[in-house]
Amino acid sequence: MAKAPSNNQHHVTPRPDGKWKVERPGAGKASAVTETKKEAVDIGREISKNQGTELVIHGKDGKIQNSDSHGKDPNPPKDKN
Repeated sequence: MAKAPSNNQHHVTPRPDGKWKVERPGAGKASAVTETKKEAVDIGREISKNQGTELVIHGKDGKIQNSDSHGKDPNPPKDKN
């Protein structure tokens, strides 16, 4: 079963018309709509940094490709020292 999207995330996802959107789950409206994925990722990263959220980046197929945490990471990396 897939994990439900968190309100502490912003997602970069493709639209059916070929454009890309940045959205926060449950917001009802995209934060931004762009012509290219790169533009959406750049805008999404700025929004995510400002709001302390995780940025989840999807591919054209809708699958998650990458994520960047800009808030309190519940699973921070552990030092190996």
